[in-house]
Amino acid sequence: MATEKLSAGRVQNIKPPAKGFIELWDTVRAGLCLRVFSSGKKTWSFRYRPQDGGARRRINLGEYPAIGLSEARKSAIEKAGEVVKGADPQGEKNAKRKAPTLGEVIERYIAEYAEPYKKPRTVVLYKNYLRNLLSDDIKRKKVAAVTRADVAAVHRQIGVHAKVAANRAIATLSNVYTFASNEKLAPEGFNPTRGLTKFPESPKERYLTTDELTRLGHVMRTAVTDGLPWPEKEVANPSKHRRKQENQKTVLDVYVAAAVYLLIFTGCRLGEILELEWSMVDTERGMLFLPDSKTGKKTVVLNTPALAILQRLEPIGKYVIPGDPGPNGEDRPRADLKRPWELIKHHAGLEGVRIHDLRHTHASIGAGDGLGLPIIGKLLGHKNVTTTARYAHLDVDPVRRASNHIGERLSTAMQIEKAAPD
Repeated sequence: MATEKLSAGRVQNIKPPAKGFIELWDTVRAGLCLRVFSSGKKTWSFRYRPQDGGARRRINLGEYPAIGLSEARKSAIEKAGEVVKGADPQGEKNAKRKAPTLGEVIERYIAEYAEPYKKPRTVVLYKNYLRNLLSDDIKRKKVAAVTRADVAAVHRQIGVHAKVAANRAIATLSNVYTFASNEKLAPEGFNPTRGLTKFPESPKERYLTTDELTRLGHVMRTAVTDGLPWPEKEVANPSKHRRKQENQKTVLDVYVAAAVYLLIFTGCRLGEILELEWSMVDTERGMLFLPDSKTGKKTVVLNTPALAILQRLEPIGKYVIPGDPGPNGEDRPRADLKRPWELIKHHAGLEGVRIHDLRHTHASIGAGDGLGLPIIGKLLGHKNVTTTARYAHLDVDPVRRASNHIGERLSTAMQIEKAAPD
């Protein structure tokens, strides 16, 4: 290792070695090194020992002649100052190089947080948002290198086709960054999703009217007795071996019908009814004891119609609404109600009505009758009062009573005669 007082002329005229490289260490600025390669390439570096000890590190300062001797010495002085203050320039550079990509952190988030702590249905949604909706470009970036502009671009890209899904994807990505910060995979508090403007969302609540409920009830009775004809689009095949259209009917399974009725009468979520086990049903006290709903442990009070539905069902396994047996013959719940609900709403003229709207309808009846939002929230199992507040505009009775009271006081003061009753 050669040490000498380097000069601009010496740096310019030094001859490259026949092979490999040689190093010249400057005596003016300790730690400054000029490496000369056989190809003629010359590079500057600075060697130092971190304040916390450990092996010496070397950080590249640039190439000669782009960086001259004076610039190299100045740069070395700056790096030495950083080291004195406790910095580790090359260590930080190495850490950035070894830092995980956003895609790698996403997989850790799913494996270490989502799957152990979230419900299976939620995990499926998270995987779709993070694996399928986020672009590969953003997932290839280092987790701490993602900018708000990157996130905004992905948000707009997803929003072209699905604005609500775009909002949910970014909300889930925000959770990923909270996880990354807690696990020291990203700087503390770093979250490029923060402050992003979300797409406006229109409320999806749909409440069935009295006339629609009447039609639904009629279709349900017909479905379990005579059956419902197939929609024309499903009988368009002209094959002569097909049954006549008037004979192409689907008789609704009593357990499927019971599931629909229970959704209406209890206001439960679809998963709560489909995964309901007979061990959770207490017909004597008129209760459902759900050990693990969306909001945790939950007790559902059964009204008379809901209790009657359950009492008429014959248990044929573990689940109230049984599905197809598993590969080893084990009991499994029914997976969904998509096909029967499509048939029911087609004949009831309820196009566009989601099965979750039965829950909203249950709540709207209570709110419209002035039962009060706290009671409605208790019936639906809401933990947050703001969730129940979506039904506030239906709770008109208290407002009407207040309006009538004010009107009567004003009319009395003004000596206005009341209209004679019809």
